[in-house]
Amino acid sequence: MKRIGKSWIIALSVMGMAVQARAKEDRVKHVVACYEAISEEFKKVSASELTPPVIDELLKEYPTSKLAAVYKNDKGEFKLIMVLQSGTRRTVFIDAHGNWFKMK
Repeated sequence: MKRIGKSWIIALSVMGMAVQARAKEDRVKHVVACYEAISEEFKKVSASELTPPVIDELLKEYPTSKLAAVYKNDKGEFKLIMVLQSGTRRTVFIDAHGNWFKMK
């Protein structure tokens, strides 16, 4: 009887480890998929593609910051990498009409 009890404990332990490994694998796949979706959505472009409303908003919200990089997606939205006066970088999102938004 003790052998059956030990066998059940071992079997349950193995099953538990398999379930945990599968859950971890699924989380990693989800994170990678989210990263790939974001990185593929925006393509690096020249700052000359910024629209006048975007430039006006940048000058108003970040007058002392520098523009490090500009990315644009198919919807005409921009992802901007700003270098603040303190030297830290900030990623901001703005549409072609000058409306700020946050990525989901």
